[in-house]
Amino acid sequence: MLVVAVGSENPVKVDAVKCIMRRLIGAVNVVSVGVDPGIPRQPIGIEQTLRGAINRAKEALSRTNAELGVGIEAGLISVSATRTGYMDFQYCAIIDRDGWLTVGCGPGFEYPPQVMKAVLEEGLEVGEAMSQITRIENLGRKQGAIGYLTHGIINRRRLTEISVLMAMIPRINRQLYLSNDF
Repeated sequence: MLVVAVGSENPVKVDAVKCIMRRLIGAVNVVSVGVDPGIPRQPIGIEQTLRGAINRAKEALSRTNAELGVGIEAGLISVSATRTGYMDFQYCAIIDRDGWLTVGCGPGFEYPPQVMKAVLEEGLEVGEAMSQITRIENLGRKQGAIGYLTHGIINRRRLTEISVLMAMIPRINRQLYLSNDF
């Protein structure tokens, strides 16, 4: 049975990885590993966000006997066409014992201006700011901000599943991605 280590103790992230891996691979053993992503608590910019996902994947793999390490990180990415100037994107990085790294990204969305103000001016994480606004404690371990903002149409687990699936595309299509044509 394939062992997959997720560099997070957040049950939403772990459940999302389980769901996608089981659909793609079948029987898997998904283990949760608390890791330090080595980035600020609230990543801003694609480099910090992607580095956090990669660091989580590498650390989870190195601390277990898993065949795959998975790291998931959401961050604020500059998008000038938005009201606040930022959108939230979730990145997933998957690495195997041979060092093959694949990356995927989920859909992005914009936080309300008051959330971005709290993040940029007060130094809060988006989860903290959203919890203050919604009065829902630990919102990120439940439906997430996306669940609240979409009125339940999509929740954080589904958003996370999409980023994991995108990172798995090269792995489920190895013959297309491992050719020497590029």
